[in-house]
Amino acid sequence: MLVRFDDNYPVTNHLDTFLDESIRLVDESLDKLIPATDVAPSRLHEAIRWSLFAGGKRFRPALVFAVGRTFDAPIEKLLRTASAVEMIHTYSLIHDDLPSMDNDDLRRGRETCHKKFDEATAILAGDVLETLAFQAVAEDKTLSAEMRIVLIAELARAAGTPHGMVAGQQLDLEAEGQAVSVDQVEEIHRRKTGALIAACGKAGAIIGKGDAAELDAISTYSSKLGLLFQITDDLLDVTQTTEDLGKTARKDIAANKATYPSVFGIKESSALAASLCEETIATLNRVDRPTTLLAEIATHILERGS
Repeated sequence: MLVRFDDNYPVTNHLDTFLDESIRLVDESLDKLIPATDVAPSRLHEAIRWSLFAGGKRFRPALVFAVGRTFDAPIEKLLRTASAVEMIHTYSLIHDDLPSMDNDDLRRGRETCHKKFDEATAILAGDVLETLAFQAVAEDKTLSAEMRIVLIAELARAAGTPHGMVAGQQLDLEAEGQAVSVDQVEEIHRRKTGALIAACGKAGAIIGKGDAAELDAISTYSSKLGLLFQITDDLLDVTQTTEDLGKTARKDIAANKATYPSVFGIKESSALAASLCEETIATLNRVDRPTTLLAEIATHILERGS
């Protein structure tokens, strides 16, 4: 039996249901790809699962599902790619939290990987998750070999350098304590956060066999969505508590990070997010498919920072 979302549920009234179902589906998939059975070395395996199943919104897999749904891709063709992007995201969080990076002790409401285990194990856990992500896509028998190659290349570009997540992290570290321009802040966030989110949207459209114009529109939508996500994340860092966030609040301020509130202030950052949300939704006019769910996701991201 094919695993599918209910094709008949009214998306407009049930975005939360969609997001909850996305979490369930990707968690089940991840549990099959990285099962709880004892695997040697057991400490490393435990560290991987500690970080991977610490909770979280699973926003990136949900975006793969949402765009894939828009392009009529069966859910079973999306599962491994959705799982792969969550592995990449989790690996990046493990490494970001290290003392040599952002030096944080709390992630998703509990101890970070290096605090629970040790720094060396955390580094290795991140390394394993990154490689397992590409293995998951490479071995996806529901997709053609050609499509798997395209997806692997897309995720690799988004995760690495010169324009991807790792490059963004380096720029973020270099900007700490420095006077930065608006353009510099945007460039950091487009790479560090936006690149992988953009790849998630594009992956859903690739699996759904969108044409070149559709892929271009979804790439633009997802890129703007990624930037919107980061602006609201910056706002949450200065407006929410540690308990609400599940990670150390106001950490970016303490580390003199280059963030939107630090450059624009809270009020202007909120206005910028609202404007960007409108731009993101307007991009969907270029896609002649049902895009209500994608528009709702953009609004949902905006509202979390308000």
